[in-house]
Parts: sequence; structure tokens; C-alpha cells
Amino acid sequence: MKRLMMIASISLAFIGLVACSNDEETAEERLQTYVNNWEKENFSDMYQMIANQEAYETEAFVDRYEKIYNDVEVTDLSVDFQVPETEEDELPSTFPLEVSMNTIAGQVQFEQDISLTQIENEEGETNWYVQWDPGFIFPALANGGDVGIETTSPTRGEIYDRNENGLAVNAKIYSVGVQPSLFENEEEEKQKIADMLDIAVESIDEALAADWVGENTFVPLKDIPTTDDAFIEELFAIPSVVKQDKIGRSYPYGKATAHLVGYIGQITAEELEEKEEASYKQNDRIGKRGLEQLFEAQLKGERGVKIVAEDESESEAQSQVIAEKPVQDGENITVTIDAELQQTVYNSFGKDAGTASVINPKTGETLALVSSPAFDPNELTYGISQSKWEELQNDEQSPLTNRFAATFSPGSSIKPITSAIGLSNGTIKPDESIEINGLTWSKDGWGNYAVRRVSPSSGPVDLTDALVRSDNIYFAQKAVEMGSKALVSGLQNFGFGEDFPYTYPIETSTISSSGTIDEEILLADSGYGQGQMQVSSLHLATAYSAFLNQGNIMQPTLKLDEKDSVVWKESLLSSEHADLMKGILRQIVTDANGTANQADIDAVNLSGKTGTAELKASQDETGGQENGWFVAYPDDESMVISMMVEHVEDRGGSHYTVEKVADIFNQLY
Repeated sequence: MKRLMMIASISLAFIGLVACSNDEETAEERLQTYVNNWEKENFSDMYQMIANQEAYETEAFVDRYEKIYNDVEVTDLSVDFQVPETEEDELPSTFPLEVSMNTIAGQVQFEQDISLTQIENEEGETNWYVQWDPGFIFPALANGGDVGIETTSPTRGEIYDRNENGLAVNAKIYSVGVQPSLFENEEEEKQKIADMLDIAVESIDEALAADWVGENTFVPLKDIPTTDDAFIEELFAIPSVVKQDKIGRSYPYGKATAHLVGYIGQITAEELEEKEEASYKQNDRIGKRGLEQLFEAQLKGERGVKIVAEDESESEAQSQVIAEKPVQDGENITVTIDAELQQTVYNSFGKDAGTASVINPKTGETLALVSSPAFDPNELTYGISQSKWEELQNDEQSPLTNRFAATFSPGSSIKPITSAIGLSNGTIKPDESIEINGLTWSKDGWGNYAVRRVSPSSGPVDLTDALVRSDNIYFAQKAVEMGSKALVSGLQNFGFGEDFPYTYPIETSTISSSGTIDEEILLADSGYGQGQMQVSSLHLATAYSAFLNQGNIMQPTLKLDEKDSVVWKESLLSSEHADLMKGILRQIVTDANGTANQADIDAVNLSGKTGTAELKASQDETGGQENGWFVAYPDDESMVISMMVEHVEDRGGSHYTVEKVADIFNQLY
């Protein structure tokens, strides 16, 4: 009994010792607390747990950690330690540490031994404290030094056409400035420079007043492209003007490709907020429109970043790389566009507003996308005055509007599509003729509204005659005969009402504002391209390719590496009907009564269909703006061009557009 009591007493004493020891933190527990604070970046709490505070002031610890981690943009910080094996009666005080983090230069990982020591405070309590040195920030800082960040800007990718002509390239530009010692008539020269560079004289005065400017100093004022020889010659004739060559963005085709290619400009605060913080900086340049904006992610490249430890304690400054992300230049983009064709088509507009799209109907490749008028992308890239920007915005011809991406009323240019729909559903029979008398046609219940045709027929009207003379009444009657369900379904088969499957965002072509046709007058008008129907020039050109591909439409493409000759819409009409339509489209050009007989040129045999779209607020309205269309292709079927010119009223309607298209083909063949 006495022996049992002794054992119990010893056991209770041991339990008491364990309980007492458990009240004190072990080195492992203390380190875990330190690591938890580290991962949360609670640097002030970490500082209270280091043993050598006298060697490192708060600024050398807390402020330094915060600054360095902020500068290198530390994320996903992870700190782990292992408990080493020790003798049975020995407690560990040194632990192998593993640290990993993501930074602007990529992932950083390092291993370090961390030691703890017991220190007794003034109250006689002991605890474990970390023996710290700057190597725990980064090992390369163990002996002192600072962290530096070196960046390398990527070269922006270039944009080329199908023939390797540059659309947006990195080329020599001029940094234009003045040299004070060269002024002959300072005030007069400053005014002329200001006028030519579109800057204020006050800006020149401010630049010249800088502390660093001397008599023979080059004082930069503005970057300009080298493309306008006459402008450059006049500018450099000013005695005080000098230049330095540099590399910048250049748009060799200027206005002709402006809406297609776009331009680059300094990133705005709003754009900076939308982008990943690590990808862009405050003074970066970014694509603003067109392909420059569309392919921004591929073109911009990735900045190279190097984090280095800079040690200036030696006789010579030395640096050690902590992490490095190599620079990645942007990708080059090659598109299917033929820049010389684009230039020819753009020039054909002259001062007129409108749009044109050119495709290869066999492959679906886009050869030209034109919007007129346009802006000079070189001007917008290198700075444009507020007054000139407002002038562009207020121009009644809207040079900032991208018309090839927009939709318009097609007028009679839609009649071949209506024909294809009618041929396919049996409403239109090639040899069937209908009696149409007079220039107008109406139905009971239509009130005062009537469909009007341009010319009377000399007898019953069949499909060929209706297309050659562009008979509105014929197509209005056929639309009413087939009914809204059949017409809507047919138009949907041609891609109306669905997103246009294209790399560049193009507005969706629509049948009506609601997508349906629930009124008979609207049904009749839709049959000949009036009503509420809207279509893009690219979609219209693509739709006509059904006549050249035995009823199939190819998927439209823009990038040269996209797979071409892929069928988008299949069997929209039979091969027999496709051949029939091709014959009629040729006759529209060759027939004396054909609406496109001005396109009957010697250079090449053309086929096509005209259209005059009347823009009116209501069906009863007369007069107003008219847009003229012509969709045409040559006998080798190498391209389909769809052109629309605005405000052709009092200029011959669509005949005005026909002449422009005929002139384009005269230049091409």
C-alpha cells in the first residue's frame, strides 16, 4: 500500500512539471506565430518577436519590409519550416525555412536557417525570439544593400497585310524640337512651329524655359511620323527646327486603313483600372481602335522585369539578380487585307461618305474594309489639339464613325437575296410572269400607302425582268405571297438576326427592329430592302457569294492564319438556281434597261445589283436622304465588292455608286 502511494505521488509530480512546461511556448510554437505574422505581412508584430532589435531600428525592419514587398508586388507569400531531428532530451532552436512568393519578376523561392534564442524580460519571464538579419527579406540582402527593379519595354508587334505590306509598323519617326541658338526670328518661328505641329506657342515657351536648356540644347516638342514629305520639308525649312531620329508607331496607309487598323495612344486612368495592374503602367501606350485594340493582348508583349540586390558597400557597386522575367516582344499579326486594294477603294470615295467591303467569295477572305471619311491615325497617335479633335467630332460627315462595322438599309441590293429565298421555297418560279400595271401598287387596308416602282413594264414581269429593272412592286408582291414566316426564315438562313461570325466585331444585320415582320406593309417593303431591314456591307458581300458557290456561303475570315474555305451557310439555293442568278446579275449590267449598265466596261465583265435606300422616318414620307449601293463581281469571281455611298439623292441615286465601282475595276484590270 505504501509503495502504491509513492508511485502515485511521483506521477502527480510529473504531471505538475508537464503542466508547468506547457505554460511556456516552445521554440516551434513561437516560430509558428512568427511565420503566421510573416504570411499576413504583419511586420510590426514580427518586429516585436526579434531578438536583435537594438541592431535594427523599426525603419530598417518594418518600413523596409513594407517598401520592398510593395515595390516588387509580393503575392501568394508562403513560409514553411521543418522541425529538425534532435537528441531525445534536446529541444530544437534552429529550423530550416522555406520561403516562396510571386513578384513582378516571377516566383522567388529560397531556403534559410532561422534560429531562435531565449530571452528573459524585466519581469523574469523567458520567451523565444528570432535572430533576424536582412537575408530573411531576400538572401542577397544578408550583407546589406538595396533592392532595385530594372524593366525592359517590349517591342510592339506589327500588323501586315496579305502581301507583307505594313499596316501598323515600328519605324523611324522624328522627335522634332528647336535649338535656341538657331532662332533667326524667334517669335515668328515659334508661331509657325506651333501652327504646323498643332501645339500652343505657350507650350514652346514653357519647354524653352526649363532649367536644363542652353543655347545649343535640343529641346523636344513633338514626335511626328516621316510619311508626309511635303510637310516635313516645310517644317525643317524653319531655321530653329532640329530633329532626332527614334522608333515609333507608323501607319503607312494613313486614312485609307484608319478605321480598320486604329491607332495607339497613352493609356487612360479608366483603361488602367480595367487592365491587370502588372500588365500596364501609367505612361504605357495601348490600342485605341481597330486592329490595334482588337489584338492588343497579342501585340503589346510583356515587359521584362529584373529584381536585383544592389550592394554599394564594396569599392564598386555590385548587383545580384533575385528574380528575372525576360521581356517578351509582341506578336506580329497578318491579315487577309490587300492594302493596295484598300487604298484604291478608299480613294474612290473622294470626299463622299460611305463604306465598302471586298471579299474573296471562294475562300471567305476579306480583301478590304473601308470607311469614308476617316481620320489620320498618325495624328492621333502623336497628339492632336483639342480644337482639332473637336473639329473631327463635330464634322457632319462623321469621320470618327466606323461605317464598315455598322449596318444600313440595303434598298434594292437585297432583291437577289429575296429572289434566292423565293426560288428555294417555290414562291418564285423562273419562268412565271405576273401582271403589274402602273407605277404603284397597294392593297385594301393599306390606306394611302402604295409601293412605287421606278419604271413601268412593257408586259408581264418575270424574275429576270424584275431584277434587271429593279421592280419594287414585283418583290413586294412576292414577299406578301410567301408570307412573313417564310421571308423571315429565309433571311435568317442568310445570317440575319445572328451574330456575324467574324474576328472583327460587326453589327448584327437585322430584319426589323423587333426581329419579326408582323405587318403586311412592312412585309412588302422588306421584300425590296426597305422597311426596317439593316445590313452591313461585309454581310451583304458575303451573302452574294452564295451565287458563286452553288448556294453555299463561306465563313468570312480576317486573319491570314484562320482556316479559309469553310462553309458558313449551306445549300441556300440549288446549283441550278445559283447559275440562273449569276446570269441575271450579269444581265443587269449588260442590258440597256439594266440599272447597272454603267458597269458594262471593257476592262472586265462585271455582274451585280444596285440599290437605292431611302431613309425616311415613316412609310408615308417622301424625299430625304438616299444611300446608293452596288454589289458587284468580275467574271473570274476573284472578289465581291459591296459599296454604299451616302447622300446620292440628286446625284443619280445608285448610278453614282456604280460609276465608282466601275472605276475601281478599271484600275484593277
